[in-house]
Amino acid sequence: MSYRRDNNRGGSRAALFDNLDGIEEGGLRASSSYSRDIDEHENDKSLNSLQDRVVFLKRLTGDIHEEVQSHNRLLDRMGNGMDSARGVMSGTMDRFKMVFEKKSSRRTCKLVMYFVLAFIIIYYLFRFFM
Repeated sequence: MSYRRDNNRGGSRAALFDNLDGIEEGGLRASSSYSRDIDEHENDKSLNSLQDRVVFLKRLTGDIHEEVQSHNRLLDRMGNGMDSARGVMSGTMDRFKMVFEKKSSRRTCKLVMYFVLAFIIIYYLFRFFM
């Protein structure tokens, strides 16, 4: 029975495709060239889209590069400012060390601090009640 099926298949295939000889010569070629034209058109559209994306990404990376350079300059200025502030603070600390080495200077410094603290307290009391 399987032998008959195989023979029937072969026969039916031949019967199905015998009439397509003329289509293969003319009709399918026209169809394939039309398909190639559509594929070319789609490829051109995809290529243009890809080119637009590349241009956009190039601009974006340029903008990112400019932003990074701007931030680097800002950080350099901040670093220089911090270095100068560190120099001022170390000079001030050296002066405080010299003042606190002497006992009489220590008393004077404590007295000045008490006056400053009292002034701040009085200032906030007046501000609170007014």
